[in-house]
Amino acid sequence: MPVPARPPRRAKPMTRKRVKLFLAALARANPEPQSELAYGDPFTLLVAVVLSAQATDASVNKATPGLFAAGPTPAAMAALGAEGIGPHIKSIGLWQGKARNVGELSRLLVERHGGAVPADRAALEALPGVGRKTANVVLNVAFGQATMAVDTHVFRLGNRTGIAPGKNEREVEDGLVKRIPTDLLRDAHHWLILHGRYVCKARTPECWRCVAAEWCNFPDKTPAPRMRRSA
Repeated sequence: MPVPARPPRRAKPMTRKRVKLFLAALARANPEPQSELAYGDPFTLLVAVVLSAQATDASVNKATPGLFAAGPTPAAMAALGAEGIGPHIKSIGLWQGKARNVGELSRLLVERHGGAVPADRAALEALPGVGRKTANVVLNVAFGQATMAVDTHVFRLGNRTGIAPGKNEREVEDGLVKRIPTDLLRDAHHWLILHGRYVCKARTPECWRCVAAEWCNFPDKTPAPRMRRSA
């Protein structure tokens, strides 16, 4: 889902102490967070993230095994072209444009970077279909850089919890990078995405099972649903 033009209700900003306590709670619940996209190397990660725009990781993971078998390297993927890539990803939204982007970015990786994925933001963002969020994911996951990718989940959490309120994704990203200790940024990227995906949901946050609720500044926490009595 695209980041909304207007942010959700903004909570008051957390103090730095509360930020650390909030993240510590998420860390205890998930000490080794990982991306849910299936990939084998920086190239397949890059392609998977490009395909995941306005699509779920689950839908991408269903489509990519066949695609990566047919085009395991930038050269092989470029040889497929959009016509060869398309049939593998028809189950993913906006597949026609994504097929063109994946074919072209693969060609440019061969032409400009010797077939390697660059560990550089500007070089990544110069590739078709690669914006700031995608570059941040690749730099974080593939190259271990302390970046923060702000998707719709992280944007929502930044505002709803008060960890880094902002009017747009760049404001939230800058706030998170400023307020989260550098040594935690890489894991925090995953903690926040996964927490927003499974607990702090868009429509109804499941506050009653949030391990970090004590430190969250969201004023209207959702109570646990009442259990129906059996007859």
